[in-house]
Amino acid sequence: MVQFKQWEQFADRTGPVTAPSDVAAVIARMRGFRSDWPPTDGVAVFNHVYLTVTETIDRQIGDGVFQDRRAAAALDVRFAERYLAAVDAAAAGHRPPDCWRPLFQYRRHPGVRPLQFALAGINAHIGHDLALAVVDTCRALQCAPPDLEEEFDQVGDLLVLLEEQIREDLMPGPDLLEVADPLTHLLGSWSLERAREAAWSAARVLWRLRDLPLLAEEFRQRMDAGAGLVGRCLLTPWR
Repeated sequence: MVQFKQWEQFADRTGPVTAPSDVAAVIARMRGFRSDWPPTDGVAVFNHVYLTVTETIDRQIGDGVFQDRRAAAALDVRFAERYLAAVDAAAAGHRPPDCWRPLFQYRRHPGVRPLQFALAGINAHIGHDLALAVVDTCRALQCAPPDLEEEFDQVGDLLVLLEEQIREDLMPGPDLLEVADPLTHLLGSWSLERAREAAWSAARVLWRLRDLPLLAEEFRQRMDAGAGLVGRCLLTPWR
């Protein structure tokens, strides 16, 4: 019992751990942001991308693409809650997690391109939030990470496909390719696939550390700081 309470305290410090909520409510909240932020806002760019992902996952859950709909919905909601919590923290003047800070700090910088904003948000969400969302979901559903691996992989496959489309839609056109060569090199050095693999490994480590909350929190902080550093590099201004 003492060990379980220690893990509860660790989870409370790292984000939302409430019971699964409605995916539709998450989508409604993200749609609401579109009237709050101008389209050029860096967080708005990521929000548009993430809204597309969440709407697609919601349709697939409804169509029965996921074998375990309840697990897929729970993972989707807990994943989104991490992003929404960062938005709420920034709006309230509080410090969001390190992984999200570069995106909120540079969101209006004229020298940062839309693709950079999109990938920086994806990096924060995958590099830090995803592992925690897996742990949150396991606690809520009283299961272990291996029980969610199929849903995790399906969501990850969708993210990889959408990332390819995002790069095509937001990359500068042919007339800017020569000027954008350094940008192409920088953004090409980050891989969603590798980030997803690291997130799964991190989730398994955090799950094994659930009875060692101080060590788990240290691991989370280092993961958060690392994602923040990558995000700051991805947001290097180009003018």
